[in-house]
Amino acid sequence: MKNFLKISSILMLLLSNSALFSQVKQESLHSMQDLVYKFDTKKISLQGNINLAYIDEGTGNETIIFIHGLGSYIPAWDKNVESLKDFYRCIAIDLPGYGKSSKENYIGTMDFYADVINDFCRQKNLHNVILAGHSMGGQISLTTALKYPDLVKRLILIAPAGFETFNKGEKQWFRDVMTVDGVRLTSVEIIKTNLAYNFYKLPKDANFMINDRIAMRTAVDFEAYCYNIVQSVKGMVDQPVFEFLPNVKQPTLCIFGENDNLIPNRYLNGGFTRKYAMKGASRMPNCELKLIGKAGHFVMFEKAEEVNSFIRSFLK
Repeated sequence: MKNFLKISSILMLLLSNSALFSQVKQESLHSMQDLVYKFDTKKISLQGNINLAYIDEGTGNETIIFIHGLGSYIPAWDKNVESLKDFYRCIAIDLPGYGKSSKENYIGTMDFYADVINDFCRQKNLHNVILAGHSMGGQISLTTALKYPDLVKRLILIAPAGFETFNKGEKQWFRDVMTVDGVRLTSVEIIKTNLAYNFYKLPKDANFMINDRIAMRTAVDFEAYCYNIVQSVKGMVDQPVFEFLPNVKQPTLCIFGENDNLIPNRYLNGGFTRKYAMKGASRMPNCELKLIGKAGHFVMFEKAEEVNSFIRSFLK
């Protein structure tokens, strides 16, 4: 039992973005389609039997596509979309396997997600887009920019995965510790205990994360969601981007909370976030790094005003 709790704790740290935001407290869900979103949700059919959920708010000469992280979904960006939609077209997506998007047994590689972004943009006739990615979404954004350089005009990376490197043994540790049952059986106590690790100081409005994360466990598509989380972790460790960062030519804004408890991984590397943020940003030829004090991994929620201000200045 002691070992199970330890593994569950590690899983919750890995699922740094499993925090889900809604406006209504829910004790259970029949399906993840029943999750409450602030903005109207649309659907689009993509290649590979993918039915992708997205929101499309605001107008402007530039389009920002927001890509959530591991275990997360569209409402993670609510505070950013609400502010930035007055100046830009803001599109946020649920990745395949997450939120209100379809949940098949997807491969979960970074290339797979990059292809999804490209297909979405092709069908929506979007060009020269700005990708804004949080955590795993940051690594997906980098992969997309490398694979489809003509599609991506700029990058906004929020506490991105990919700046921290792992050796062969450490990569295998991720593969071994991440199992579908391990994610599925994470207890309410562990969810509550580890929620605080996403933040420097847990904000009151973040309590909605607990309610939704608990409610999801009754959803008929929850196990498929857990499967896709496991595949996503394997995708991140199997397709690292660190060595390719010098090839990212797009102007890039990178934002980290200085008190990020999840980057670096405290079980494998340890140390301070600033070290890894600077190490990754310095490898990119056109990267502007911003560090926000008294902020954690979910910096775009905890310090939304500062993040939105940095984004507007960057895009000007």
